[in-house]
Amino acid sequence: MTGMRVGCGIADVTGVAFGNGMMGYSMPQQRTGGIHLRLRARAFIVDDGTKRVVFVSADLGMIFDAVRQAVLAELSGSFGSLYGEQNVLLTATHTHAGPGGFSHHLLYNLAPLGFHEKTFRAVVTGIVAAIGKAHDAMAPGSLAFGQTELWDASVNRSRPAFDLNPLEDQREFPRAIDPAMTVLRFRQGSTDVGAISFFATHGTSMTNTNRLISGDNKGYAAYRWEHDHAGVRYSDDASPFVAAFPQTNAGDMSPNLHLKPGTGPTRDEFTNTQMIGDRQFRAALSAFSSARPLVGGVDSRLQYVDMSDVAIDPAYTPDGKPHRTSSSAIGLPTLAGSVEDGPGIGIPEGLRKPFASHDRRIVVLPSGRLGWTPNILPLQIMRIGALYLVAGPAEFTIVAGLRIRTSVAAELRVNVDDVLLVGYSNAYSQYVTTPEEYDSQQYEGGSTLFGRYTLCAYQQEFVRLARDLTSRAALPKGQRGGASRKVLRARTVRPRENGTYGQVLTAPSLSYPPGATVVAEFSAAHPANAMCPNYVDVEHHRDGRWVRIADDGDWETRVAFTRRRRRIIARAEWTVPADTCAGTYRIVYHAREGSRSATDAFVVGP
Repeated sequence: MTGMRVGCGIADVTGVAFGNGMMGYSMPQQRTGGIHLRLRARAFIVDDGTKRVVFVSADLGMIFDAVRQAVLAELSGSFGSLYGEQNVLLTATHTHAGPGGFSHHLLYNLAPLGFHEKTFRAVVTGIVAAIGKAHDAMAPGSLAFGQTELWDASVNRSRPAFDLNPLEDQREFPRAIDPAMTVLRFRQGSTDVGAISFFATHGTSMTNTNRLISGDNKGYAAYRWEHDHAGVRYSDDASPFVAAFPQTNAGDMSPNLHLKPGTGPTRDEFTNTQMIGDRQFRAALSAFSSARPLVGGVDSRLQYVDMSDVAIDPAYTPDGKPHRTSSSAIGLPTLAGSVEDGPGIGIPEGLRKPFASHDRRIVVLPSGRLGWTPNILPLQIMRIGALYLVAGPAEFTIVAGLRIRTSVAAELRVNVDDVLLVGYSNAYSQYVTTPEEYDSQQYEGGSTLFGRYTLCAYQQEFVRLARDLTSRAALPKGQRGGASRKVLRARTVRPRENGTYGQVLTAPSLSYPPGATVVAEFSAAHPANAMCPNYVDVEHHRDGRWVRIADDGDWETRVAFTRRRRRIIARAEWTVPADTCAGTYRIVYHAREGSRSATDAFVVGP
């Protein structure tokens, strides 16, 4: 694609690093206890001279409508009508190792123990900042499109359900996985400035016993490309290379290759995160290197649909009869969790009504009628050149994604490989399975909120949206949904100012060889009351001054917070990389912005 203007930007969306309930595994006892990898939003803008679109991938468990509406409101205040509902697409990488509590729907705030205003603001502010940076970076540029396959970064965690699909669907996925890696390459002149790499695998390499914030395997893939390959230093670079790794139809795709939490490829969750992320990076780089120019302009359409009451045409149903969706509800297998990634309360998957029943789901919570989950959802299709992004507000299985892509491609009269289903986008409503998979009532089927024909409704409504995109007809946008009638709020943490923040409690040793782990402990302010761009730096003394070489957004660093006798302790760790040059170093802790304290110097050497 030539004659365009493109821009890329990145910003932090980490949220509260201590005491905030985490989002993904629905474990109330899993609360943030520090930082492994910082979470970031990555924004990409394409302007074809007539129209403009914005794509944002954020290291979050989900995008909730509350976040989207707040982002749009702030964009309106800064840019007027330039960025709005129709041309902004927000999607989440679905990490299960981030803070939660940023929805306005009650069900999604239960496990995080309420709505956390500071995390919500960090997410919204960070996404807006990333878009603002991409806007400021706009320059003449071009796009290219590359594809390859990645076979060792996912496994089907719901095989009994997948095997119920017709053979023609199963044949599309010979190993019951979706291996497609699709990459958009962004250039300004002859300089590469960014990449969007779409691939389906869950953000569950980090387990439900972990308490450190992490972007999981996709966060590491982005870090591997940006930091290690492109040389990005997040705290210092004004115009970094931006590499996003969003999801596609990852509903039944797990990175735990041995189908148990924390068991794939190794038995260490940090190593698994690194290995699965590295495999995505390497596949993406291959597709990036062989990418072909992408031609065409940009466009986007969004419509709000009441998914609880869709009359479905027989053309989209497996039995050729008309059907209707129902109000969102939680099925019993939802409580089982995904035993391959994060088990629930011990109920087995597959519990269902007898075959004679029209709908085999056993409902345990009418969440839609209670207003605890949304019924009205945003559906969006974005065109970037010859690539069409179908943005769905749920977790779609690979066959569900295939059916939507096939239906939309037929309507658009394009190749199905040029249509991607981008899940976890613009809002969240749990899972979407095929009707056949639904009947199995595995975890994903029990969590398909609108009943057996949920997928059929999505197929129909996305086809309507595709028709609108090509005909330029004025399809009514619809009315967006509201929040829960009552938003459960988290208890506010109040600061205790004791004047000792930053005191070094445990000093590093005098010297360390490469590969060793440096440890220092500090008296800390509560992160909920003193949110910092980074809490820990590693500094190297050279040329007569201290130079930051790493911080708590780097792979080799970790910061963990604990309580001891009513005090907050920050434990900083730095595993010295093998290629670290010999010299003098120190650990710096930021208790709050503008406040810093450092350990005594130590030596790194052979």
